[in-house]
Amino acid sequence: MTSDAERQAVESMLSNTPQAIHRLRVLTVNTHKGFTALNRRFILPELREAVRSTSADLVFLQEVVGEHDRHSSRYNDWPPTSQYEFLADSMWSDFAYGRNAVYPDGHHGNALLSKYPIREFRNLDVSITGPERRGLLHCVLDVPGHAEVHAICVHLSLLESHRQLQLQLLCLLLESLPDEAPVIIAGDFNDWQLQGNAALARRDYLHEAFERHHGRPAKTYPARFPLLRLDRIYLRNASSHEPRILSHKPWTHLSDHLPLAVEVRL
Repeated sequence: MTSDAERQAVESMLSNTPQAIHRLRVLTVNTHKGFTALNRRFILPELREAVRSTSADLVFLQEVVGEHDRHSSRYNDWPPTSQYEFLADSMWSDFAYGRNAVYPDGHHGNALLSKYPIREFRNLDVSITGPERRGLLHCVLDVPGHAEVHAICVHLSLLESHRQLQLQLLCLLLESLPDEAPVIIAGDFNDWQLQGNAALARRDYLHEAFERHHGRPAKTYPARFPLLRLDRIYLRNASSHEPRILSHKPWTHLSDHLPLAVEVRL
């Protein structure tokens, strides 16, 4: 006997229409520019293997290097492409990058790796004042069965007053999106006092994956002995399932932050 799911898959193949996707595996990780904590060792090749092992559909990256002239001549295993292209390799067909911090040797920012087409993207500058540069990388994805899915990669300020203003800008962005569209927001919020989480919790259309399932956001920093709840995954018009902190080796040795993973159902 053929199940309904099998029948739908056959009908989809015969009609050349992609089968609707209702589950996305999401990973978010602050890459620390490809170095271990305290910049002791360059480990981007090891990080790529670890990221690949998760089989994530969407990978949200913070502190990923687009270009660095000095490092490229200093480290033998520095990739000939940008770090986000190197991490994407052949596994993620689409990627987007938002350059935030620019310095004499190069630049770094946020990136999204996606197994589904990125229809369009933009990097919103949410820097407030001073030398600290921050951005929201907003991508619109073509996921079969959905008019559009939005992904926003976040890396907020170290200063509480700046973070509150940046969260207001994030909420303005959310309010500009179609009401029914699924939205995935992930990254490093630097919200160690949880004031930002409290502000977002007042938006009844959002939920944070770890808070929903475990009562509080996940402890992710520092990686080897996590005390602070800095990294988050928020969802709108989607549900979260089996959120996990990747707190085992090799992850504890690949960055100063632990990655977060969750299954998102659309």
